[in-house]
Amino acid sequence: MRIFQNLNVNYLSKRKLFYGISIALFFIGLLNIIFRGLEFGVDFKGGSEIVLQFQNKVEISDVRNNVKNIGLDDAEVKTFGGETGVLIRTELQEIPRQVYPRIIGEIEKVFSDNFPGLEKRVIDSTSSSITYQLPNPDTTNSVVEVLNDAGFQAAEISVEPDNRDIIVTVGIADWIEDNLQASMPDNPFVVLKEDKVGPKVGSELKEDAVIAVFLSIVVILIYVAFRFKFIFAVGAVVSLFHNVLITLGLFSILYNVIPGLNLEIDLTIVAAFLTLVGYSINDTVVIFDRIRENIKIHKTVPLFDIINKSVNQTMSRTVLTGGTTLLTLLFLSIFGGEVLRAFSFTLFFGIIIGTYSSIFIAGALVYEYANRSKKRIQF
Repeated sequence: MRIFQNLNVNYLSKRKLFYGISIALFFIGLLNIIFRGLEFGVDFKGGSEIVLQFQNKVEISDVRNNVKNIGLDDAEVKTFGGETGVLIRTELQEIPRQVYPRIIGEIEKVFSDNFPGLEKRVIDSTSSSITYQLPNPDTTNSVVEVLNDAGFQAAEISVEPDNRDIIVTVGIADWIEDNLQASMPDNPFVVLKEDKVGPKVGSELKEDAVIAVFLSIVVILIYVAFRFKFIFAVGAVVSLFHNVLITLGLFSILYNVIPGLNLEIDLTIVAAFLTLVGYSINDTVVIFDRIRENIKIHKTVPLFDIINKSVNQTMSRTVLTGGTTLLTLLFLSIFGGEVLRAFSFTLFFGIIIGTYSSIFIAGALVYEYANRSKKRIQF
């Protein structure tokens, strides 16, 4: 399938208009980041993230009120993947000290209800777990299964045949589960996952994410400079920064503005940005490659005309590739659920900006350099 076969658009003549659009988008995003800030997920700011799966449809407002009633006023509660899933985020990493005995009491109740008379001994206890020693190895597997079925996170300390020790994690999820089961008895649920990240680890992850994106762009700079010319590398890298920064600004612009698009920066978003960098440079390299070929073939043709001709010649490929990718991402954004929404939306918008910069910005920057320096680009 071929489209735009005889396209003849003068892109470079409108380059100042596109510069203005890019600068406007950049500063709108920058001002929002400065004054509204960015919302970071548990991965970067630390805290706990709990996912609950209810048996029946659940009213998110009821869960939110119940969570606040137990003392988690700062918790964020929203739907997760459908009408029966709930995502709870809080900056706490462990349950309050006064709540700990109640959770231990629930664990003891499971023992007494299912293993009456079982002799056990607490050999270790921390703010986030309790370790029991059972009378014989044959009991450990059964106890772990029963505790997990009851909603606790239990595991054997060792896989050795003579192991008699089990550890039960005591976390925010247990506290929430205990209270929600009492306040919502007609709608059973299970804890799908509980993730905890300390603030120090979150800070390190944030630094590593910035370094990962920066190093990827530096490597691309070296690659494009080696394959083409240094000015082509500069044009490609500037367009990449352009894509990432404008897309990042969108996170701040949309937060608490459009329901369902309260996107937080987490490791999934970093993966989306790295994917965006790779996708965008691929588009740009295709256009640069055609520019290089046309410079070799049409040695007397002005660079202005060669860049316009090259963009027109690659437009069919750009539109078909970008269009099919955007269609896939659109369906992922709509039907992929809460887990994939942030990733797919980031790529969806980022690819639009990336395609725009590949067509209107990257080649124009190469022309600006050649025009102002009065240097002829040759291969």
